[in-house]
Amino acid sequence: MSLRPVTVLLSASGAPGTAALARALRENGEREVRLVGTDMSERAVGRHLCDSFHVVPPGGDGGFADAMLELVRREEVDVVLPQSSFDLEGLAERRDDFAPARVLVSGPDTVRASNDKAHCYAELHRLGVPAPRFERVRGGAAVARAARTLGYPDRPVCFKPVVSSWSRGFRVLDASVDRAHQLLHERPGSVSMRLDEALELLPNEGGPDLLVMELAQGGERTIDGVADGRRVVLGHPKTREAMRAGLAMYFVTLDDPGLMELANRIVAGFAIEHFFNIQLVGDLVIEINPRISTVVYQEDLNLPYLGVKRALGEISDDELAALAARVRPGRTALRFFDQLEWDP
Repeated sequence: MSLRPVTVLLSASGAPGTAALARALRENGEREVRLVGTDMSERAVGRHLCDSFHVVPPGGDGGFADAMLELVRREEVDVVLPQSSFDLEGLAERRDDFAPARVLVSGPDTVRASNDKAHCYAELHRLGVPAPRFERVRGGAAVARAARTLGYPDRPVCFKPVVSSWSRGFRVLDASVDRAHQLLHERPGSVSMRLDEALELLPNEGGPDLLVMELAQGGERTIDGVADGRRVVLGHPKTREAMRAGLAMYFVTLDDPGLMELANRIVAGFAIEHFFNIQLVGDLVIEINPRISTVVYQEDLNLPYLGVKRALGEISDDELAALAARVRPGRTALRFFDQLEWDP
């Protein structure tokens, strides 16, 4: 017997993972899932992939949570599934107001600790989790001092805004960068520059809080899953490869108990609930995202849909944990660009 239909709201439905996520939620094999998409841009692909679509204020806007709450009530939404880090704090602070709808977001303290990268790295060091050395600074003069403390110009370092999402604002400071080669042979938007070039663009004093840190190097891996605030209920590691425009385009599922143990320490330390994504470069944890990210799908392991069922109380944590045996190491995902056409 099929289960009752449910309505899921996908925030930031212009995000790169929207198409695959929407398809997975619909093609769950058990029930009809109606999708409500929201985004701050009317050009978001969610307008075309969801059953209904609404433009809302940016996640950092004071009116964001109220706008989302009004839509949840109007559209009779059962589950809110945020895709953007910028949407998390506003939803986390008001998540109880959305009842009976379930908002798949951790508590406000968890979101703030994860989104503020300086706070995040300090907490990782406290937990004994390997993370980059860093300094939190403001202004070009402080950036220069921190970069030199961390080894520049003998070794590259990097910086980014303390609060950001994906690779926004991330730059590598490398004294050996070949600017002529970048100009003639690389695509626009290279993240590498010399320190003096960055200082030309930054105010000498003040400005936004920046995180100057050692440059993590090595292969990229992530752990993705569902957590209960104390442990990983269901998840697995994967590689993260073939970067394009700041996004990974190729993933291979891994069998790595050490990474899962690391994820459990982080989940417990940060009290992460619902979906999460933990990113490593080499052996250093560089990112904690208490939200859904790119998923490697299997026909017998639909992680987003299982997270929705869990939120609805239709599957227990023990039942979800038992599904870990289905994870197939070596399962590979290749992302690619597609497009839609329509007549206005």
